[in-house]
Amino acid sequence: MSTLQILLLEDDPNLGFILQEHLELQGYGVDLQTNGVDGMEHFRKGGYALCLVDVMMPKKDGFTFAKEVRAEDEHIPLIFLTARSLKEDRVEGFRIGADDYITKPFSMEELMLRIRAVLKRVHASSARPPAHGAYTMGSFSFATDTRTLSREGKGEELTTREAELLALFCVADQGLVERTVALRELWGDDTFFAGRSMDVFISRLRKRFAADPAVQIVNVHGRGFRLVVAAPAEKPRGRTSSRTVARRATRTVRTKKRG
Repeated sequence: MSTLQILLLEDDPNLGFILQEHLELQGYGVDLQTNGVDGMEHFRKGGYALCLVDVMMPKKDGFTFAKEVRAEDEHIPLIFLTARSLKEDRVEGFRIGADDYITKPFSMEELMLRIRAVLKRVHASSARPPAHGAYTMGSFSFATDTRTLSREGKGEELTTREAELLALFCVADQGLVERTVALRELWGDDTFFAGRSMDVFISRLRKRFAADPAVQIVNVHGRGFRLVVAAPAEKPRGRTSSRTVARRATRTVRTKKRG
């Protein structure tokens, strides 16, 4: 079995050496860089299984490095190491696309457990058979094999996580995706920060559906989210009240599988 390579970005030489030595003792190959610029140059050479990134670095900080990484590779696991413990920093890290966020000081045991959990989760995600086929929701169509969401002849490729989440809506009963089920299925756990990460991707899907107001992802209190599409409003007959028509106007989406 080949050795998994980790790209480690840490500007503190003492901590960097300790982390590198410990990771190598655990069987990983480690490429240690002390700033984001050099780190990006090495990242582009490829071959890494995971990026372990300090946030506060010279030349290019960890958040900027992570944004550039995600623009080139949506899949590689990324873990932040930082002394910044504010909730806003954690949320920003997950918004960028981090898989985990570890606050200094931390124990080596905790670090190894988190690395293994992230690698296991990523491996399980890549091994999971996706929903297959093309699904229609309102004026949109979604092709799972290409992760393409199309409308009026124009398509855009979703990120892997966006596509996985939308696929759950497509196969869910009545379009309802339970929050805890989605978190455990796609994120591997249902912690607070995994939940915030999921909320970011829900927001991204909502923005993609914004071109058709009839298609919405709505909150279901205490349960999760439901994908719904507004049905064409029926013309009132006789003295049917406007309230009755309003009740008819929205229905749970039934994603139609094509082909």
